[in-house]
Amino acid sequence: MKLVELGTILHMDKGKKPQKQQEKYKEGYLPYVDIQAFEEGIIKSYADPQKCLLCEDGDLLIVCDGSRSGLTGRAIKGVVGSTLSKISADGLCTEYLQYFIQSKYTLLNTRKKGTGTPHLNAELLKKSKLVIPTQTEQERIVSKIEELFSKLDASVAELKTAKEKLKVYRQAVLKEAFDAVSESPRAKIQHICEYIIDCPHSTPKWTNAGKICLRTTNFKRGYLDLREKNYVSEETFNARNSRLIPASGDVLYSREGAILGIACIIPAGLSVCLGQRMMLLRTNEENFNRFLMHYLNSPAVTNYVASITGGSASPHVNVRDITNFLIPVPKLDVQKRTVLKIEERISICDDSERSIDTAIQQAEALRQSILKQAFEGRLIE
Repeated sequence: MKLVELGTILHMDKGKKPQKQQEKYKEGYLPYVDIQAFEEGIIKSYADPQKCLLCEDGDLLIVCDGSRSGLTGRAIKGVVGSTLSKISADGLCTEYLQYFIQSKYTLLNTRKKGTGTPHLNAELLKKSKLVIPTQTEQERIVSKIEELFSKLDASVAELKTAKEKLKVYRQAVLKEAFDAVSESPRAKIQHICEYIIDCPHSTPKWTNAGKICLRTTNFKRGYLDLREKNYVSEETFNARNSRLIPASGDVLYSREGAILGIACIIPAGLSVCLGQRMMLLRTNEENFNRFLMHYLNSPAVTNYVASITGGSASPHVNVRDITNFLIPVPKLDVQKRTVLKIEERISICDDSERSIDTAIQQAEALRQSILKQAFEGRLIE
């Protein structure tokens, strides 16, 4: 068997924007198949199929525009979305083709075209080379991939379950700690902070190198995760720090979006500016900063935030809601003992969570290794 370029056998048809489209079903209209439709089965709108590209259940689709360019999925019967293409290849079963493209996902997703909305570089895909086995051999390879993926998925599911249990334990630790000081005098958060800064709402212009700018994706309960750093120019860095330079020990709180209601703290020696969707809080004593951070992560606050944001399509909590929240203010020695007790127990959780995250990342690397072996002919001897 010889290697062939995928482009010599590939059929790729781009979806089109429908002339007529609406949220509710109308007789004669078909589901508009976008990323959410093929990933989650969620249909957000219906379209007039006239002069549109249609797809059937099980057709293979690929994302051609946006941050997830190169992602593949299986269609439901409907109208192919304008950011997707329907693809097939002569001599290849759909499953074999899908797994081959999955093996190229990192390449396709990191080498997109365009400076505005990124687009799939279809030429990279077309120039990819592969062997075309017999249909029987393709089915054997697909079956082996799915067998190994099934075991991998089961392991990842166990890791995610363990991670959820750690979240429950962490909340239990915080609840116990703050229940113990519940009889202390209380004050509004705004009255115990020297500074409360709502970060700029504008999205910074990202660069490949430069000064570190934090995103809420860096936020973990109790610490910053900087394994993936984000950079801005020095000019942007200085502009965003024009009101207040974040300092060691400052508390950060994510107040909107998917990562809502997480508090962490800036470690010593880290020079950063702040991105959007976060606020900075600084008390007059570093130990109380840590007390405040843990309190913001406690069930008392997280349940309150959930109660005022639940069901919102764009969840967010106002700065005023947080600054007016009451916090117990025990004596300094009690604060220190409370923080020490929390951190001794939660540090074990944090170490375990990092190990789980690493294992999940390794599982994804193993998934790519399985695909690589499959299309190099090393998965089945």
